[in-house]
Amino acid sequence: METTKVVLGNARGEIQLFSDENKAGKMDISVIKNKLTVYHTEVDEQYAGKGFAKILLDKLVSYARENDLKIVPLCPYVHAQFKRNPETYQDVWFKE
Repeated sequence: METTKVVLGNARGEIQLFSDENKAGKMDISVIKNKLTVYHTEVDEQYAGKGFAKILLDKLVSYARENDLKIVPLCPYVHAQFKRNPETYQDVWFKE
């Protein structure tokens, strides 16, 4: 079973994804004021192709919505998803 959690310390942290208690992936993030910046998404090779990056993205977006944050998508994966589905992410997408 897959579970996710947000781990923040001093404004930097990770969104972690676990599969059967094994860390399967993560997103490197920071939160400063009302902006959540996502730098990198990584899924362990053995879990590739199982939709785990999307699970991480869903947690990122739900966390941003729950905490009134705007997402700065520096991560290429997140940026690509935002560009492909702008209507889904318009409420959390920070655009300068």
